[in-house]
Amino acid sequence: MENLVQYVENTFIDKKDFPDFGSGDTITVYYEIKEGEKTRTQFFKGVVIQRRGSGATETFTIRKMSGTVGVERVFPINMPALQKIEVNKRGKVRRSRIFYFRNLTGKKARIKEERN
Repeated sequence: MENLVQYVENTFIDKKDFPDFGSGDTITVYYEIKEGEKTRTQFFKGVVIQRRGSGATETFTIRKMSGTVGVERVFPINMPALQKIEVNKRGKVRRSRIFYFRNLTGKKARIKEERN
């Protein structure tokens, strides 16, 4: 049964070409918002906390600070409204899911940048 589900996902869902990114990276996600009959592009810039799932059902969570309030948003990787993803900084973290990042504030909330 799982093979059938994978087959349907692979054949009918078109893959978008996004850059490789992982947890700790700072990315900007551009997505389309429909307000009535108008559409506009909005962006969400923040740190990737996690990537979960695989294939067509993969999602990633981004966290940003809006003033003193932390805002998290979950994006499906195959969301039709996603237009592009830009990787701004590569972060160096030891874990694949950095939920401890939610409790950090100020200078402790910095993530070291991975140099190439």
